[in-house]
Amino acid sequence: MARRRRRLRRPRGTTELVAASAVSLAVLVLLVRAAEAGIRAALAHWPVLAALAGATSVAATVWWARRRTAARASLQRLATLRLSLHGIDALGDQEFEYALRDLLVRDGWSARKVGQQGDQAADVIGRHPALGRIVLQAKHTKVGAKVGSQVMYQVKGTAGPVHGADVAVVVTNGSFTRDAKAWGDRHGVHWIDRDRLSRWAEHGVALHDLLRLPVRAPGRRALGSLSAARRIRQEGVHGSAR
Repeated sequence: MARRRRRLRRPRGTTELVAASAVSLAVLVLLVRAAEAGIRAALAHWPVLAALAGATSVAATVWWARRRTAARASLQRLATLRLSLHGIDALGDQEFEYALRDLLVRDGWSARKVGQQGDQAADVIGRHPALGRIVLQAKHTKVGAKVGSQVMYQVKGTAGPVHGADVAVVVTNGSFTRDAKAWGDRHGVHWIDRDRLSRWAEHGVALHDLLRLPVRAPGRRALGSLSAARRIRQEGVHGSAR
């Protein structure tokens, strides 16, 4: 059986009316005193409250301005280049590498495709005046396929020592295994899966914003030994001179 809801009945008789009035008056007095206490506290601490209000207003204005600037920048990037996931899925391996190069250029990097046999886990290399040198390893695959940890090991082992990179990234139009993502996060190898690739290529989010890359001080050392990278470049120059 459903329970009946109890309804408040009206006071009956003089005694109940007086009691109800006394309770209402007591509640009213408490509310008035609480309001007075609040006003006194506000008057006593008005400089602090005014400062907090001002700081909140400034923070809100800065946040709104940054959002507006970011949205405008995304539109400008998309006007330069926008790639759909469907179109990326239809690319070949080499075309995918060129697409990643073009996305880097769109975001303000100078970049070149270097992927070939014996590329030592580097398909695209880029440079940015404020963000340093970047190495991208491209893994174009089927939508449901997953990139494993082995790729992360390879990129970590060559990005800094061989290519003199400050930033190492593995990019796929598929996904990564849980171990691969966890290992990359622990050892400084960034990963871009299908969802992040969509934000980068389709929605115009810049790579440095997507990966939250820090601005680097001039002359800061890269991921590993730059001397190895210089030695390789020098060997290439001497080899071409021969």
